[in-house]
Amino acid sequence: MDQRYDAIILGAGAAGLMCAIEAGRRGRHVLVLERAERIGKKILISGGGRCNFTNLHAGPENFLSSNPHFAKSALARYTPADFVSLVENHGIPYHEKKLGQLFCDRSAHDITGMLEQECRAAGAEIQTNSIVGEVSKADAFVVRTDSGVFHAPILVVATGGLSIPKIGATFFGYDLARQFGLKIQPPRPALVPFVFGDADSKRWGDLAGVSTEVIASVASSKQTFREKMLFTHRGISGPAILQISSYWDGHESISLDLAPERNLLSELRTSGHRDGASWKSRVCDLLPRRLADRWVEYQPPAGNSDAAFANAEQQLHEWQIVPQGTEGFGKAEVTAGGVDTNELSAKTMESRKVPGLFLIGEVVDVTGQLGGFNFQWAWASGFSAGQAL
Repeated sequence: MDQRYDAIILGAGAAGLMCAIEAGRRGRHVLVLERAERIGKKILISGGGRCNFTNLHAGPENFLSSNPHFAKSALARYTPADFVSLVENHGIPYHEKKLGQLFCDRSAHDITGMLEQECRAAGAEIQTNSIVGEVSKADAFVVRTDSGVFHAPILVVATGGLSIPKIGATFFGYDLARQFGLKIQPPRPALVPFVFGDADSKRWGDLAGVSTEVIASVASSKQTFREKMLFTHRGISGPAILQISSYWDGHESISLDLAPERNLLSELRTSGHRDGASWKSRVCDLLPRRLADRWVEYQPPAGNSDAAFANAEQQLHEWQIVPQGTEGFGKAEVTAGGVDTNELSAKTMESRKVPGLFLIGEVVDVTGQLGGFNFQWAWASGFSAGQAL
């Protein structure tokens, strides 16, 4: 039997649920269709199961898009303080881990439970295990699923990106956008570990588990990130690497400063000992022992002259690695690229071409940095669309 609603939302993730809550509060009869067996699967695995649900410092500068100004409107309309207020109203304990990152004290289930409770209070209906087979539009949108046919004048696409396919990520949102004539910025893995090429793998591949603080950068971007880097069995990961991966063009080298704010040559001069043994001692003081030994083995000073030590110093501050690639969508935390922001209203997230069609969250070409920013985009874009339904 055909059923009619004011709005149908495809996807019960962070953005879709926030949109349903806001639209329901405004009296809209809303249906949320989720293909998985439960809501918020990505919420539940985020932050090691504790959900890094926002970042206190979220601003437009923390987001990557072909249009760097697009996210400003939504982020201003729904701020981290707004979501924190919601969390506090539900009595959910949380803490700031570092750099403005907020996590649940207990479990990410607190967040999904809160969102589900808010949906019920707002009168929004959620159907899980609902596979969408076809979407069409005449006078209204028609969504055909394995459990029924649904009609609504408004359709919201909140189907997410391609990251972490094991929990159900698909091309569905992009295919639907193309069906209605919207342009797509090519999706690519973001916040993702790098894979070494053969030469680097032979040289550094057995250092898996070694971690050290670095400053990571790429030539094509002004962004730099000073955080931990972690060697893996296949390459490098850790917060600094995940951050810079979003800005990598797929070809250029990654520049790593292994000695932030240190000047080993100056320290040698001050100590009065300028020889290979003194240099190695300084490197071992700076880096984890396994990495220090390997570094000195492959990057020793070419003599005891100032020029030799200056060159060795530069190598420490400008280690260049050209990754073979990334670990792909399977290990990516988010998807960069997506529905072109030029296709959407920055205020409402509605398509400029297809009235009544809204796209929110990760399916849109807005990608946050690591640390709760992508959730804040989901809340903000979902809220903005929900206000316009």
